Amino acid sequence: MTSMTLFSFPSRTISTAQWRSSSSKLVKYIRGKEENASNLLAPAAVVRNFTSLTTGRQMRFRKQNVGKTSVIGATENACIDNVVRGSSLRKMSSAQQPKLVAVAESKRFMTDCFLAVNVPRDHAEAMADLLVGADYRGHFSHGMNRLEMYINDLAINSTDGAAVPVILKETPSTAWVDGRNGLGVVVGNYCMDLAIKKAKAVGVGWVCAKGSNHYGIASWYVLRALKEGLMGMTTTNTSPLMAPTRSKEAALGTNPLSFGAPAKDDKFLLDMATTAVAVGKIEIQRRKGEPLPDGWAQDPTGNQTNDAELAFSTGCLMPLGGPEISSGYKGYGLGAMVDILSGVSAGANYSTKVRKWTHAGANTAADLGQVFIAVDPNCFAPGFEDRMTDFNGRLRGCEPSDPSKPVLVAGDKEDLNMKAVDTVGGIQYLENQLKTCAALAERLNIKPLSFN
Repeated sequence: MTSMTLFSFPSRTISTAQWRSSSSKLVKYIRGKEENASNLLAPAAVVRNFTSLTTGRQMRFRKQNVGKTSVIGATENACIDNVVRGSSLRKMSSAQQPKLVAVAESKRFMTDCFLAVNVPRDHAEAMADLLVGADYRGHFSHGMNRLEMYINDLAINSTDGAAVPVILKETPSTAWVDGRNGLGVVVGNYCMDLAIKKAKAVGVGWVCAKGSNHYGIASWYVLRALKEGLMGMTTTNTSPLMAPTRSKEAALGTNPLSFGAPAKDDKFLLDMATTAVAVGKIEIQRRKGEPLPDGWAQDPTGNQTNDAELAFSTGCLMPLGGPEISSGYKGYGLGAMVDILSGVSAGANYSTKVRKWTHAGANTAADLGQVFIAVDPNCFAPGFEDRMTDFNGRLRGCEPSDPSKPVLVAGDKEDLNMKAVDTVGGIQYLENQLKTCAALAERLNIKPLSFN
């Protein structure tokens, strides 16, 4: 059996099997669930030892650590980098320091925005939790970036901020819900909770909703199922933004899907658009004034474009996979499947029947369709969570092609981003985003954002 020696622990070696199993311990550490990590995985100890070194010895340590290929080594490097970055930030003058917004402050600001347009407090807080939750996890395209669009919809009454969903039809395992043009997060939380209740009773809960609106990051609802020890899945259709393969006009939305499975002190949590990227990624590139990578979007003639402004005005994203030659038809097929599960099944709008949605808001109801699924894994082979932990460990244990980038599973990036936000003490928004928030605060006559 092969083994490898770790730089920071020269007296210890680990086998390939230990290397794989260590990844689950890594996740525990990242989530702060283990106060005392084992010697095999002790990034906190690495940081303490690193900070005790002189500057010269710190530089030598970092150089020696560059080639580490293990998950553990990469974690040590990440922890050390955080220390170095934190030290650099502290040495900056106040004028140079990035503006950080505490998670609680971000929530306060967004809650105040929704209250200002007469959204009931419980609905306003649910919306703020959703949006700051996206930013906290690193999904800036679906966080505060979306705030103004929601506010504009509410201000012109194209969305009813006070609406409460109702059940139209149900069986022990299924339900059809009318969201009554309410906020997407209100509809989504209600429907996933209903699916969870049914899954606990009969093993499976499948809930379709019509009359909904944009519901933010899809994984938000799957997390509710994971917290109950259930597998979860959700899909939603959206305004037409995807050009079907061989088309030069949009006929499907970004149509995201999310799936999650619980594991012992771990999880698998996939959240993806069926377009090459979510439209919010185009917006972020616009805010940064940077070009688009190949395969993201089309121009009015149906050709690929790298111009973020042109891509945004055209509103025609490419399917997951890009052009036909690189299997973009698979993303097109997945997007169509999502619309069938969501819009067609729920009796909501679908395909080009869904209205356009812009920063100015929309003067007609979206009537989006969404599906929420919860499944009790205990209805099948026993030991599901143990096998999921082993499954994740085998994926993370694969030798990386780039030693500085360990193999991750779905959900790891978000966990690492939350840990990084906690370390630095806040979320760093783009300057253009902060300007938008300042203008919004003035328009709504609320307290502007405060910075750490």
